[in-house]
Amino acid sequence: MKWDRFTIETVTEAEDLVAATLAELGIQGVEIQDKQPLTQEECQQMFVDIPPEKPQDDGVAYLSFYLDGEEDTEEILERVRQALRELKSFTDIGSGIITRSQTEDKDWINNWKEYFHQFYVDDILIVPSWEEPQGMGPETMLLHMDPGTAFGTGMHETTQLCIRQIKKYIRPGMRVLDVGTGSGILGMIGCKLGAGYVLGTDLDPCAASAVRENLAANGLEDAGFEMVIGNIITDPDVQAQAEKEPFDLVTANILADVLIPLTPVVVRSMKPGGIYITSGILDIKEPEVRRAVEQAGMEIIETAVQGEWVSLTAQKIEMKG
Repeated sequence: MKWDRFTIETVTEAEDLVAATLAELGIQGVEIQDKQPLTQEECQQMFVDIPPEKPQDDGVAYLSFYLDGEEDTEEILERVRQALRELKSFTDIGSGIITRSQTEDKDWINNWKEYFHQFYVDDILIVPSWEEPQGMGPETMLLHMDPGTAFGTGMHETTQLCIRQIKKYIRPGMRVLDVGTGSGILGMIGCKLGAGYVLGTDLDPCAASAVRENLAANGLEDAGFEMVIGNIITDPDVQAQAEKEPFDLVTANILADVLIPLTPVVVRSMKPGGIYITSGILDIKEPEVRRAVEQAGMEIIETAVQGEWVSLTAQKIEMKG
């Protein structure tokens, strides 16, 4: 079987943003090619002391994704083009030119496993399903993680920002709503930290199987993690599920343009005094998300930054009668 390969030309500074945008469109398994040198942390994750020699960084990156003949290629491409146009309106993503080629059938969806190795986020060791844990300390929290075709390994800055905020604000027995749950990584960390119930929502049907498999891999089948597929912004059924009983803590690791319409919806599912943890916010988009959070009746209590990404943590204001 032959696959259609589509390659987007962008800039290295925008490759994470473009990849996250493709994930929001349901496109998974993105390959990234650039000439950026490996950091010391990346070398440690790859268990090498001396980074391999690479050509001089020219600032250009190429993101490739694959579609098979059964998919509506033109419709998907038009959505990608529209998303790239929207990104260009507020940040430099380079040319954004999309080229098309064909490739022979291959196990491309699993190729990314070559680059996903165990790593730490503070005292949490995240280990892919195909590796054995190494170097664990007595206080280490172990999390087995295989995202499959759903988004979320924990390696991205936005996910790490959310993880640190969850560790800071979660309390035993809390009810947690994880919007855009993907692989379920944030919700499962919530479970391991004592959450009494977690509801994950996601647009991608692949998220349901990814969460189910990751829960089993971590012995969390009975931890009270429930999944629902659908758009909480527009789907009344998903909204009704989220509003059955209010939540103590809501997490949303999604792009800024989604957080803005999402925030006034999820605030209805929060208890007075509840905590709202957001990430996926490019620094230049922070003022817009901040404004949406405040207009929804919440007070921002903490801002965290990692690279060009921002996480806002807010609290729902308690109305005094």
